[in-house]
Amino acid sequence: MKKGFVLLIMMAFGLVLVSGVVAQEKGKPGAIKTKTIKAVATVEAIDLDKRLVTLKGPKGNVFSLTVGEKVKNLDKVKVGDLVDVRYYEAVAFKVKAAEEAGEAEKSQASSKMESAKPGEEPAGVAIKQRTITANIEALDAKTQHVTLKGPEGNILVLKVKNPKYLENVKVGDKVTFIFTDALAVSVVPAKKK
Repeated sequence: MKKGFVLLIMMAFGLVLVSGVVAQEKGKPGAIKTKTIKAVATVEAIDLDKRLVTLKGPKGNVFSLTVGEKVKNLDKVKVGDLVDVRYYEAVAFKVKAAEEAGEAEKSQASSKMESAKPGEEPAGVAIKQRTITANIEALDAKTQHVTLKGPEGNILVLKVKNPKYLENVKVGDKVTFIFTDALAVSVVPAKKK
């Protein structure tokens, strides 16, 4: 099952990386930012009927996860079990010239879930990816602000931290943002005393 986790996570982040590379090739800016959080948490409570698992992190923070029906073998998890929790997050953006971008795109979302097979240790991975394309309505290079208009007509003004991202960009260009996050959870062997 762990090989499956790695493969799914690599596929999700591979899509983000490819998007960033395409943006760089056309002379318009693009970037990728990723973050990974890893922790071993202790199962504090389980409600099998509601499929709710309460975990306590290594710093004492307590949080609950609703476990979907696709996750098999939840009944094998017991209070006191240790679970390996990994959260991956990536944000990528690419800018396209208005003439290359065509019509405004609607926002899109996709998700994928994988779980252990019956009889295996409980484990699962869930990946979500959202794509949003916005029009650049205004630019202010001095203050490094860009005004974006989303697919639903909403307006957002962002401060661009790196001024190089405003180079070769003009009003009318389109920015596509790809947000990817993945959560992988698996039961780990108990600590030796």
